[in-house]
Amino acid sequence: MFESLWLAVGLMLIFEGVGPLLFPNRWSGYMKMMIEEGPASLRRIGGVLCVVGLIVVYNFW
Repeated sequence: MFESLWLAVGLMLIFEGVGPLLFPNRWSGYMKMMIEEGPASLRRIGGVLCVVGLIVVYNFW
């Protein structure tokens, strides 16, 4: 159980790190754009990401 959790955390960190590693200028611009968004937009984006993540986990569990 905990091995799977650590594997998931490790994979998440790899995927999160690929953008800034390969495209630092684009990533910086994207982060600036996200800062300018309002809380409602960020909440919607977070909700969509959570739902997609749940669907992926459900399909591969």
